[in-house]
Amino acid sequence: MHELVLHRFLKDVRLEPTDVDGLLVSPAGMATGTGADIFVHERLTDALGIRPRFSETVNVGGATYTIMLTRAALAIGAGLADAVLCVGAGKFPKVGKGGGDAMARMISHPDFEYPYGSFIPALYALAATRHMGERGTPREGLAAVAVSSREWALRHPDALMREAGPLTVDEVLNSRPIASPFNLLDCSIPCEGGAAFLVARGERAREITDQPAYLLGFGEYHDHGNISQASDFATMGAGVSARAAFDMAEMSPRDVKLAELYDAFTINPILLLEETGLVPPGKGGHFFLDGRGAPDGDLPVNTYGGLLSFGHTGDASGMSMLIEGARQVMGQAQDRQQEADIALVHTYGGMMADHSTILLGRTP
Repeated sequence: MHELVLHRFLKDVRLEPTDVDGLLVSPAGMATGTGADIFVHERLTDALGIRPRFSETVNVGGATYTIMLTRAALAIGAGLADAVLCVGAGKFPKVGKGGGDAMARMISHPDFEYPYGSFIPALYALAATRHMGERGTPREGLAAVAVSSREWALRHPDALMREAGPLTVDEVLNSRPIASPFNLLDCSIPCEGGAAFLVARGERAREITDQPAYLLGFGEYHDHGNISQASDFATMGAGVSARAAFDMAEMSPRDVKLAELYDAFTINPILLLEETGLVPPGKGGHFFLDGRGAPDGDLPVNTYGGLLSFGHTGDASGMSMLIEGARQVMGQAQDRQQEADIALVHTYGGMMADHSTILLGRTP
C-alpha cells in the first residue's frame, strides 16, 4: 500500500530521485497485529530509486506522523537532509473477528491489564468517565462531537460517512451501546488508507508550491506505557506537548484559528481542546454543543470529518489530521477551506500515551 500512496503523491508533486535525500516511513502491520515490517524504509528506498542521507522506519502509534514531521525538521536543521519524504499507509483490523483483541493485547500490560479483559473501547470509556466526572462534561457534549464531525465530512469528497448524511445528538445517543458512555456513533470508522508529505527547506518548498505550510512550533510528551500507569487519567499529559509547541512558536492558544485533533472516540476532541488551552477545563463539551467547532463556528475542529466520519486508517490514523491541517494552511481544502492562518494539530499514540502537538502557519 505504501507504493500506491507514493504513486498518487508523485502524480501531484513532481519530484526527481535527486530531489529527495531523506525518507521516513511508518511500519506496516502494527494495528492489525500481523507483524510489523520494520525495514519498510529500505524497501521503499529501492522502489523510489533514491539513496537518502537520512532514513528510518518510525512508530509512535497515532502520533507517528506529526513526530515524523518534527524529526524531519530537526534533521534538516542539523544539515542531515534538505528534503525528507514522509510516508504512511495502514489498515484497521476487523474488530469483530479478533482484530480488537490483537490491538488490546498490543497496548495492554500483559500481567495486570490484558488478562482481565481489556478492550479498546472499554479503556477509552474509563478515561471518558473519569474526565466527565472531574470536569462535568455532559453526555450530550460527546454526542455533539460526532454531529460536528459529520457536518465537516459532508464537505469532503473522500469521507467514508459523507453519503450517510447529517447526524443529530439524539441519533448518536440512541445508537447501539458499545461501552458506556460510548454508543456506536461515538466511535471512529475503521478503514484503510494512507498519505505522504514532503518536509523541505523553505526555499525548496517555495519552488514546489506558492503557499507552503510552515512548521512554527512543535512539542511532544510521553506520559506512560500502559494506561494503568497514566499520571492523570483525566488529562493524559496532553497539555505538556502543547505548551512546548506554543513556547517554541512564541504564540498562545488565542493565536490558533483552526484545530485538527485525534478523535478515536468522541471524548478525545473535548479532552484535547481543554488540554491544549483552546477552551477552559470543563468547557469542551459545551463548545461542541454550541456549534463552535462545526462549519460557521468560531474555531473549526476536524474540518475533514476526523476519524469519526472521514475514517480511521489503522497504522496511518494520525496522518489524516496532519494532511488536513497542512491543506487548510496551504489553501487547498476546497469546499472546507477556512480563513485560518494558524492551525494546531494534536495527535497521540497508544492509549493516549505519546503526545505530539504542532503549529502550522502561512508565514514563517
